[in-house]
Amino acid sequence: MTQAEPRPPTDADADVVETLTQLEHRFWRALVDEDIDTALGLLCEPALLVSTHGSVQFDHATYRRMAEQGPMVVKDFQITDLQVLMPTPDTAVMTYCVVQTLSVRGEPGEIVQRMTDASTWVRQGDRWRCALHTETPLDEPGRGESDS
Repeated sequence: MTQAEPRPPTDADADVVETLTQLEHRFWRALVDEDIDTALGLLCEPALLVSTHGSVQFDHATYRRMAEQGPMVVKDFQITDLQVLMPTPDTAVMTYCVVQTLSVRGEPGEIVQRMTDASTWVRQGDRWRCALHTETPLDEPGRGESDS
């Protein structure tokens, strides 16, 4: 049995792409609003996260603890350059750039980070859920390895 090649979405996929774009924004809005229940409703269980802190597989209870007790909170976000591939009709891989504004929990001040993110969404029944999210800092101009 041969597997289908991942493909960009077709016109027939436009509704799915719009739905997934809205879900990705809804998840980010849940982070800003500290709306843990909404975020949990959008996550597979278990799910995976890859960041500068390493990789972690987590269940919903662990996500709740991370969201309630993590040292950083998301204050704002702006997503650009969104792209989607659909390896299967029930799997979508989304990449984008995001400018995220964070603060240390309970402290004044903000940190602005430019990141490139990827999310893998899977359809479970009639709902899409995020199974994997990755985030990588974008190099700031003048800070690349060749500048040393």
